[in-house]
Amino acid sequence: MRVRVGCCGFARRFEEYAQHLDVVEVQQTFYRMPQHRTVERWRRRVPDRFEFTLKAWQLITHTPDSPTYRRLGHKIPVALRHRYGSFAPTREVEVAWQATLDVARALRATIVVFQCPARFGPTDPHVANLRHFFANVPREGLRFAWEPRGHWPPALVKALCRELDLIHCVDPFVAPSQYGDPCYYRMHGRGGYRYRYTDEDLQQLREMCTGPTYVLFNNVSMWDDAVRFLRLVGAA
Repeated sequence: MRVRVGCCGFARRFEEYAQHLDVVEVQQTFYRMPQHRTVERWRRRVPDRFEFTLKAWQLITHTPDSPTYRRLGHKIPVALRHRYGSFAPTREVEVAWQATLDVARALRATIVVFQCPARFGPTDPHVANLRHFFANVPREGLRFAWEPRGHWPPALVKALCRELDLIHCVDPFVAPSQYGDPCYYRMHGRGGYRYRYTDEDLQQLREMCTGPTYVLFNNVSMWDDAVRFLRLVGAA
């Protein structure tokens, strides 16, 4: 498909979801790693044609002072907190990537999304960490989509994505994608999670999909909006 449409998380039972949509972005892997048998069960419950993408574990991207660590399931020792997040060149981040990669393998995933917090800004240490991480981690055929937050200059984003072979992951109603093929759009709701996309919004979104594009809805009405958008692009 030129445009693949899904949700950030299973918005319905697995079997029902896969009858209507053909891609999902797994969210659980951001908070804590699911057990291997759980991941294998997810893969078995959907057709072979069904595609998984997933979010990288927060231990890679977010520091332990992030409120998302409340869902981690265990405490990070105070003496080790500086070794997690921000793509730090540490053994702890390497292990977190290996755990993410193991899940991606089991799901036969195609893309891993690295969603960064706004506090991960375009400082020299952060840029150095990005370069070290993406130049050294094994990819095993996976595509990497990077979703920076905060005030990253577009020219710097484009240069880093080109240098490190990354897809610039965006909400296209907020900013244009600077680099990458396919495009990877995460639809967070215009103005917030509770937003429901209008027919006019979806028509505008379709016009933004000028080439191979993933469109993953991540708002309160994600299921309805994804199904409506798929009908729209299917009628094109």
